[in-house]
Amino acid sequence: MPTDDLPETFHVTTDEQLRAVSNLTRHRIMAALRFEPATITQIADRVGLAKGSSSYHIRLLERAGLVKVVRTRKVRGVTERYYAMAARSIELPDPGAGGPDVLMRHAVADLEASPVDGERHVRMAHLRLTEEQFAQLGARLEALADEFQELSDPSLPDASLVFSLFHPAPREQAEGNAK
Repeated sequence: MPTDDLPETFHVTTDEQLRAVSNLTRHRIMAALRFEPATITQIADRVGLAKGSSSYHIRLLERAGLVKVVRTRKVRGVTERYYAMAARSIELPDPGAGGPDVLMRHAVADLEASPVDGERHVRMAHLRLTEEQFAQLGARLEALADEFQELSDPSLPDASLVFSLFHPAPREQAEGNAK
């Protein structure tokens, strides 16, 4: 299924969808389906799961509308289903103050699981910016991510880009949460 046929964004709106996307295994399954459809067996191989576990997680993702069957074929009397993402990107609701940021938790877990001897670029910078500079930097980061996403080639190895630009909690609030 060409990615041109996919809607641009899937907006997570229900509790069922949020639970489905909040699970790290299902996050990794969705990443495996990012560029091309796959069968349960192919997904299990790519993610390192048993076929039964892969099937279970795909059913939950399908029920939540996050993945869908895009093609079927008969193989030795059995119907083989190919699953794909329901959209190019998934937009999560704002978790609200103090709520867990699911994407960042998944990104950290993926970073921790990545090969230590592989090339990685990780950096944290503390900045002092005007609101205009803050907005400008956010727009530039998003444009850069969009630019490289357009250059993305499914035949090449995966690379993940995660960024987060935010105003930290005021010192008093952060100290109160640490107690």
